[in-house]
Amino acid sequence: MKRREFLAGGASLLGLAAAGCVSAPGPLPDRQGYGVNAGVPSYYRSLYGPMPQERFPVPAVDLSQVPERFWRREVDYYAGYPVGSLVVDTNEFYLYLVQPNSTAIRYGVGLGRAGFSWSGNGYIEWKQAWPTWTPPASMIARQPELARWSAENGGMPPGLDNPLGARALYIFQNGKDTLYRIHGSPEYWSIGRAVSSGCVRLMNQDIVDLYNRVPVGSKLMVI
Repeated sequence: MKRREFLAGGASLLGLAAAGCVSAPGPLPDRQGYGVNAGVPSYYRSLYGPMPQERFPVPAVDLSQVPERFWRREVDYYAGYPVGSLVVDTNEFYLYLVQPNSTAIRYGVGLGRAGFSWSGNGYIEWKQAWPTWTPPASMIARQPELARWSAENGGMPPGLDNPLGARALYIFQNGKDTLYRIHGSPEYWSIGRAVSSGCVRLMNQDIVDLYNRVPVGSKLMVI
């Protein structure tokens, strides 16, 4: 894999060994994905409806469990970053994909718990549909039950219960894997909250949309 250099301007990602993208326990998602969102405008029902064409069919998001401000939309955005940049605002729980004419596509995200938060600059070195999840050794040391998914055991296979969800964007800095990911999650109720162990999570419908828009090499700013 060819590495791309990206000048981070002195900023760095923090707590790299803490990454792992696992979450706190929560309610199980609606596996059927039908019959929800009856009172939601048709546009959003379409955005967050079931995705039966996926390798592992993705159920609809129950939008009653996600505050409306975290639903995907195009917004005015004047931050001055180059078109195509990814900007994660950790204070507001948003990810922006910068578009032309001072606009951006804004996605709601979930972020790491206190103690696992991070900031800095990087770039997307690799993309994967339905990725395998491999918890780092530091996470396994804290949670020995995760040893069954270690690198030696081949990791956790892709699927609806995989912590990386339907897609993952792999964050690198200065040619090295930070162990952080922008990824999907079936736990849509966690969007807008700090519950995971360091990664940036989106609803599966949103990460599929973002994955299709973001090429390898895209710059990332976490603020």
